[in-house]
Parts: sequence; C-alpha cells; structure tokens
Amino acid sequence: MLTEIDPEDGDTAFGLCDLGMGEPEIGSVSLTEITSHPILPVYKDLNFRTIKTLSELAAEARAARQITV
Repeated sequence: MLTEIDPEDGDTAFGLCDLGMGEPEIGSVSLTEITSHPILPVYKDLNFRTIKTLSELAAEARAARQITV
C-alpha cells in the first residue's frame, strides 16, 4: 500500500510494503524494482478509502503478518 511518490525522481514510493515473508513494514521502495517482478501485483486503486492512519494499518499488518486491507 503505497501512499506517495517522490516528485523529484518519480520512482521512489513510500508506504506499507509486504514482500510476502510475514514482515510488513513502512518505508521507501523503488517502483522500478517492484514492477520488474511479475509476482508482485502493482496497481493504482482510485477508490481506496480508509479511516485508519498508515501507522494503524501497519500495526494490524504486523499482527496478522500480512496486509489485510
């Protein structure tokens, strides 16, 4: 779940990431790197809405060992 993209380079994104190893974390990631792996789905959900903060979602994801939104 990426929340923003660095406007200066257009490739560095920030948000809640999960590589499927049971350790979701908040941080930065390269869009080029994640889109080069066909196993990791990347799409823009224009209808996504949440009432929780990114930190709250991250805490839930860590407890569940995966992003469950």
